[in-house]
Amino acid sequence: MNAETELKFRIPPRQMASVLCNHRPRGATSRQTLVSTYFDTRKHKLGRHALTLRVREVEGHFVQTVKADGSGSMTRGEWESDVAGARPDLGKASNSPLHRFTAKKLARKLKPMFRTEVRRTAQARRVRNSRIELAIDHGRIACGRRSRPVSELELELKSGRIADLFRLARRLERSTHAELDLRSKSERGFELVAGSGGGAHHAEPIALKHALSPRDAFAVIARSALRQITANADAVRAKEPEGIHQMRVGLRRLRAAISLFRELLPRASTARIKAELKWLTNELAPARELDVYLTQSIAPAADQGVPKRGVRAIRSRFETQKEEAFARARDAVGSARYRRMLIDVMEWIESGRARAGDDRSIASYAAEVLDRRIGKVRKQGKQLGELDPRQRHKLRIRIKKIRYAVDFFESLYRDRDQSTLASLSDRLKRIQSALGSLNDFMAHRTLATEAALSAPPANRRAQAFVSGFIVGRERKAAHGLMQDAEKELHRLHRLNIAPGK
Repeated sequence: MNAETELKFRIPPRQMASVLCNHRPRGATSRQTLVSTYFDTRKHKLGRHALTLRVREVEGHFVQTVKADGSGSMTRGEWESDVAGARPDLGKASNSPLHRFTAKKLARKLKPMFRTEVRRTAQARRVRNSRIELAIDHGRIACGRRSRPVSELELELKSGRIADLFRLARRLERSTHAELDLRSKSERGFELVAGSGGGAHHAEPIALKHALSPRDAFAVIARSALRQITANADAVRAKEPEGIHQMRVGLRRLRAAISLFRELLPRASTARIKAELKWLTNELAPARELDVYLTQSIAPAADQGVPKRGVRAIRSRFETQKEEAFARARDAVGSARYRRMLIDVMEWIESGRARAGDDRSIASYAAEVLDRRIGKVRKQGKQLGELDPRQRHKLRIRIKKIRYAVDFFESLYRDRDQSTLASLSDRLKRIQSALGSLNDFMAHRTLATEAALSAPPANRRAQAFVSGFIVGRERKAAHGLMQDAEKELHRLHRLNIAPGK
């Protein structure tokens, strides 16, 4: 088995030549046409086990490759062998994870799923004492009549230090605007097979092994959150509301993970990462907030008998602000700061190590974290009616972090305990939703007041009426939401189950 350590980047096609021209290689430049066919069963059995199988043709020579997903890690297991033709030969894969499956039965079910054809230009680079292969792939992924372009830059560490890989990555980002992309060609190909890949991307399930150290488990969780952030970049650029929402969810998940594992993380570098994540969160926030206000507060008012002129005026005002906020989000994701942030976060995740002498498993760590945090929320929740809006907001964030923790640690619990976890998650969601609505109402009150006071004279009275109607309706709803939150907090109890195999 070989272990490949690599970074992949999306790169504008017009920048490809500059990568090769502006950076002097320390070896020969090679050019090849690579035609690869990816195989799986109709039910995607290999994909469900985080495995990839392909046969690649290079100048009439066929190479079979099995790859094991490294939970989003830069390093993945890779098993290569020469084969006679374009079909897989599972007899040559007996030393790979495919040995778990019955070879004859699997071979009968394997089907070609999609094909990639790229022109690869590769160069050897030296960064200090490290040897790195730089490869540029330009071509297409095809499935029947559907296809997508490939324009990638790949850096593979052949020998040396991972810090040098990131050093070269930063240099290339500055000169070519290369953007870190955590999706492999196989992932993009299977998205094409499924007819997906565009639009918003939701969080992926997280699978943690009981033997992992807490620090290694954090890396798995953090990679998952970073994948969600990067996967939604195109949707944010396209000004899709759900794409902005899902990128914000990815940011919240990563910030929640940092909070849950903060005792294990280096303070200085973590503080820098948190500052950058907060920057991007703030750049996206106005777009999401205005979209919610328009769809959940202003739009329903049109059907409640308020003056249509006032609804049209206030909608027009906030639609203009929303467009400006969406453009701000798009510009943030298109910025050099965003591209640098992705590289910095990835290096911070990959360079972390477990502390010496800390022999805890993630199972015991998860149980301790959930018990401690649920206990604190139950205590604070008893005084919910006495909390001011700022304190309620902090309580909501604490509850949201517990809910994310349940999602992160779910795979550590037995099948028989999943219903208990689901009940806890549902209760946390109801509390979070009620407190979140109360927080939104406070923000909406500010927006409505500003709209009424700054409206032009011709529409001032109509806008003021609509603004007052929205504030009054939400104030009336707030009482019921407080009761709902208090009731659910009263029913919130510590878990009486523990992680187990």
